[in-house]
Amino acid sequence: MKKSIGPEKIKTAVFISGKGSNLKNLIKFSKLKQYPFSIDLIISSTSKAKGLKYSKKYKIEKKIIILKKKKIKLVCLAGFMKILSNNFIKKFKGKIINIHPSLLPKYKGLNTHIKAIKNGDKFAGCTVHYVTSKLDSGKIILQKKVKISRKDNHYSLSRKVLKKEHLIYPAAIKKILS
Repeated sequence: MKKSIGPEKIKTAVFISGKGSNLKNLIKFSKLKQYPFSIDLIISSTSKAKGLKYSKKYKIEKKIIILKKKKIKLVCLAGFMKILSNNFIKKFKGKIINIHPSLLPKYKGLNTHIKAIKNGDKFAGCTVHYVTSKLDSGKIILQKKVKISRKDNHYSLSRKVLKKEHLIYPAAIKKILS
């Protein structure tokens, strides 16, 4: 008889469009026993996404297939630069989360760091939230602030925020699955 080694991990798909730093970070955390999810599928809006290399490195399927067939229970958007259809969002209602590089509800959409600096904000940050059909408007799961220094430009601010993204995304997944 096969012994159970703790609770079964929630099968998760990660959607990417770029270099995949949040994907790589989520894979790392998914390997830890205390995190209740596994990365079972990587979906990209482009075959040129540099993050697809992690599918080979960690032997994770990357084909665009029907998520239900793979028994995916959670979808994590990590730099996915396409708008999901309302139909897709309805099918996975409450099971799609996103990481956004601002302290929502401030600065939905693109160019968040440029907007924060231009408006003289003292803080920027990132937000993990549920995805709804309204852009960057779903219920907030976790947020993390960073102080904007006078020396920051949108590149340096982006790097500071990305470090916080790597901390809160796995924590947010753990929070909603625990």
